[in-house]
Amino acid sequence: MNPKVDFFFDKPSQWKDAFRTLRTLALETGVTEELKWGVPCYTYRGNNIFLIHGFKEYCALLFHKGVLLNDTEGVLVQQTKNVQSARQIRFTHTDEIFSMQKVLKAYIYEAIEIEKAGLEVKMKTTSDFNMPKELQNKLDADEAFKTAFEALTPGRQRGYILHISQAKQSKTRVTRIEKFIPKIFMGKGYNEQ
Repeated sequence: MNPKVDFFFDKPSQWKDAFRTLRTLALETGVTEELKWGVPCYTYRGNNIFLIHGFKEYCALLFHKGVLLNDTEGVLVQQTKNVQSARQIRFTHTDEIFSMQKVLKAYIYEAIEIEKAGLEVKMKTTSDFNMPKELQNKLDADEAFKTAFEALTPGRQRGYILHISQAKQSKTRVTRIEKFIPKIFMGKGYNEQ
């Protein structure tokens, strides 16, 4: 147990018992417990294997390379359509964790073997995503904006593309672009302060 992570398991939460049960199970598999992104993350030789996190309606184990797991039990969930690599196993009751202990450990051990083998997920590149026409028009019309956008990390570029694309109306997409121009020139992602 990593004392830096204790606060996560001690804070009041509707998932407190489930989190503690998942922690015990995780540590029984020999992974290293670390604190990353404000949640318990379990690693093998410094590589992220899975983390524990909670939401309003469920808590979950999130496998970083979950798409590579053989989902023999059909329990892995893709959090959103844009998540490429990670997959979750979701729980709504602590009893589910107890009843799935063998399955959960099997998935964890498989995830460790994937890491040992050095397997990687082939990720889409920014050019694989559909560029909203309003963003493309802005890039074509404003060379300084284009330079700033292209200087962003691929992940930040994808974040903007996906966020702008989610707007149903063209005027909303244009409004989002205008709103984010200062952040793009600062080299920040759309959800960064």
